[in-house]
Amino acid sequence: MNKPILIGAGELLWDMLPGGKQLGGAPANFAWHASQLGGKGIVYSAVGTDEPGNEIVGFLDQKKMDTRFISRLELYPTGKVDVRLDASGVPEYTIQTDVAWDKIPLCDQRQEVIANASAFCFGALAQRDNVSFTTIQSLLDELPENCLKIFDINLRQHFYSKAVIELSLQKCDVLKLNEDELPVVAELFGMDGEEKAILEQLLTYFNIELIALTKGGAGSLILTKTERSWLESPKVNIADTVGAGDSFTAALAMGLLKKRLIKDVHQAAVEVSAYVCTQKGAMPQLPKELSELFAHK
Repeated sequence: MNKPILIGAGELLWDMLPGGKQLGGAPANFAWHASQLGGKGIVYSAVGTDEPGNEIVGFLDQKKMDTRFISRLELYPTGKVDVRLDASGVPEYTIQTDVAWDKIPLCDQRQEVIANASAFCFGALAQRDNVSFTTIQSLLDELPENCLKIFDINLRQHFYSKAVIELSLQKCDVLKLNEDELPVVAELFGMDGEEKAILEQLLTYFNIELIALTKGGAGSLILTKTERSWLESPKVNIADTVGAGDSFTAALAMGLLKKRLIKDVHQAAVEVSAYVCTQKGAMPQLPKELSELFAHK
């Protein structure tokens, strides 16, 4: 049986942490976890022809990921994010601009994967530059009608605009955002009221099928026009939270593609993301009981 193809499109970079560098970028994390959960995860992005770019492609090759849709650009360096910790240990990010993932091209060989895509995950950050914005919006328009389009909003610093978010909301089936991003979106579109009221306005106004709101250690909410699922976050020993949200999105996508019940999809997403929090880095190997959550109908 053919595996569903799940594409993560957007930023691909190195997070330069005080303890060393780690592969970063929500699309790669999403694709990796989708692959572990029984799908075929594809990263659609760009890196430079420099050594950091070689290292990223080599790292993903080692993970047995399909790297054919990561373009190599001579004119732009591979992206980096400088991460500094303040006196309290809180990270501060400096995201470099004018880097390869800002210039993601529409590669010639894309049709073979786009035409057969089951899910496509994208965010706002990768659309900050007009080149990658145009590419991502073009890919959205080329996807099959039944492809699940997931907007994992991913607001960072000042790298977003109402116009990009509005267009992306109009084209998505699923919206995922966190408790910090919800008030920003509400203010952009003049939506007032309690959390649930704002989510319902977003569902209706943009005709979205499902919204997932994550609230860190408190829990997460999944809302459709007919169903509501709230789950508290499991109490686990946290190594770091890097990539946890992306693993939640990957499990959500796989569960929806498998047409599981919303409450079961939600439970799986919570279990996967909680496990990722107990491991260092964004791409840990999932244990068998998690990787096989969607193995059976």
